[in-house]
Amino acid sequence: MEEQYYQEDQEKMPSLYGEGLISWHVDEYPKHQRSRAWFIVMSILGIALIIYAMATANFLFAVIILMIGIITLVSLYKEPDQVDVIITNTGIIVGDAYYEYRAIRDFSIVYEPPQVKNLYVDFHTSWRPLLSVPLGDTDPNIVREHLLNFCLENLERADETLTDVIRRLYKV
Repeated sequence: MEEQYYQEDQEKMPSLYGEGLISWHVDEYPKHQRSRAWFIVMSILGIALIIYAMATANFLFAVIILMIGIITLVSLYKEPDQVDVIITNTGIIVGDAYYEYRAIRDFSIVYEPPQVKNLYVDFHTSWRPLLSVPLGDTDPNIVREHLLNFCLENLERADETLTDVIRRLYKV
């Protein structure tokens, strides 16, 4: 994951998104190293939940558990795609999504290497969830410096979200 400044690639980026200030690449989803014990425990848990769902005639729950298992197995053999993150002078681009600064309430950076290196972006509208963007090897001070010119920093958010903690600890 290398940091890159977008002066030479300016002609590739549409002018609609403004001038690129800083960019980096992240994986589409975190690739976890799962042990044999993890697979055994999750298989037992999945089978137990399916048996419970069948016993209570909750077939939709059983289908959901099966789908989670299949998606986990497929993601085991598929490498995650690389997604570009670009901070421009008009907004933030994450993959194919563009977030204008006027839609962003605030941002925060949670940096506790080596495991936690995230940029969190919160929006004005409640229907848009908190955006969590891994920083990878990008210098968080440079990201913060660029974002402070366009939006507020939330200094109260000092820890990663519960969802990110669960995802990291249980390797899901």
